Amino acid sequence: MGIFGRSRDAPKKERRSKPSKEMVEFMKGVDVDFIGNSQSGVQVDELRSMQTSAVYACVKILAETIASLPLHLYKKGKDGKNESAEQHPLFSCLYEMPNDEMTSFEFRETMMTSLLLWGNAYARKIRKNGHVTELWYLKPNLMTVERDTQTGKIKYTYSDDITNQTIEYRPDQIFHIKGLSLDGVKGLSTIAQAREAVGLSLATEEYGAKFFGNGARPGGVLEHPGILKDPEKLRESWNKVYQGTRNSHKVAVLEEGMKYHTIGIAPEDAQFLETRKYQVNEICRIFRVPPHLVGDLERATFSNIEHQSIEFVQHTIRPWLVRWEQAISRSLLDEKERLIYFAKFNVDGLMRGDYKSRMEGYAIGRQNGWLSINDIRRLEDMSLVPADKGGDDYLVNGNMTGAAVSKEKEEGGSDGEGQEGTPNAPDEGTSGKRKRKR
Repeated sequence: MGIFGRSRDAPKKERRSKPSKEMVEFMKGVDVDFIGNSQSGVQVDELRSMQTSAVYACVKILAETIASLPLHLYKKGKDGKNESAEQHPLFSCLYEMPNDEMTSFEFRETMMTSLLLWGNAYARKIRKNGHVTELWYLKPNLMTVERDTQTGKIKYTYSDDITNQTIEYRPDQIFHIKGLSLDGVKGLSTIAQAREAVGLSLATEEYGAKFFGNGARPGGVLEHPGILKDPEKLRESWNKVYQGTRNSHKVAVLEEGMKYHTIGIAPEDAQFLETRKYQVNEICRIFRVPPHLVGDLERATFSNIEHQSIEFVQHTIRPWLVRWEQAISRSLLDEKERLIYFAKFNVDGLMRGDYKSRMEGYAIGRQNGWLSINDIRRLEDMSLVPADKGGDDYLVNGNMTGAAVSKEKEEGGSDGEGQEGTPNAPDEGTSGKRKRKR
């Protein structure tokens, strides 16, 4: 498409330094803000970016995935076995209901949406008996974070759009999760950093809507043999009857010797689908989301989708989970509690392979002694086998023995008498002495 440039994957053709005259004439009817904050001429902000299908899909898949993962508070055990800290007031706040208006899923989904778009997520902490018992979401676009020049401490200033009041919070009153940051005080807005990519995607969508809304035709010229007293009125009446896809292929009636001339459109100007396709991959690259998760299956195969999904968990989901877990430890637990408790997401469900691969992995673990029947059944959400019936037993193959035993036998196998045959010949009888082979 001439006005937006060609996709990198498009076949190489003669380049143009500017749009064709026909395209300029057609674009006069397109409502695009050419003094916007992006080079594409479109005003881009966090809310407007969600009108792009790729941005919306990437934010939705990331927010819903992290919101759906189980989040528990654990108590560290002395023997290495961590226990669920269900009695701690923070447990129900994280796992069930952070406040009276939102479930845990809704709260984390909203916080992740703010984190993905604005680079920051905020919530007001409510304490009871020294413990955080409630978390109330705060809009990131209404929050100002800065360092006080007098005290050197960070302060949060929130402009409440409901009460029209400006409230200043201390750091210990705010649960703040930061994205990628340059100063450690506030995260960078993803949309602000990727303004041009998102702006180009919005511009192509708006251009395509106008293009097809005009019947996929750039318009034309009405030629009158004389002088028109009111050309604007004629243009409006013509557009009212013949413009738009619903009015396509209508028979035009021309009077007073008027003639209609169509304006052609260059093929490279009309083929903007490659640009739109490239922008989908560009936005997926920004959020580190595999294209097949947002519906782009062009390069997806049955053999690579599973591995891409696992890489998605390892390289995309896991860093966000670490941010959440460490922010919870830093902000929602005090210094003494951090030595005893910690928050952890469970990603076992996301890391599962297909049924056959799981069964083969369980078989290997069972045969080599590091998985019991109940360990496997827990991973598959099945009822447990009683311990007295072998549910917690760990088994190994009968032809395997400890390395220390093998070494002892090897050292005791040579009696220094110059036996004939191999020095490690098996014992005969029960006397413990070795007999020479004849």
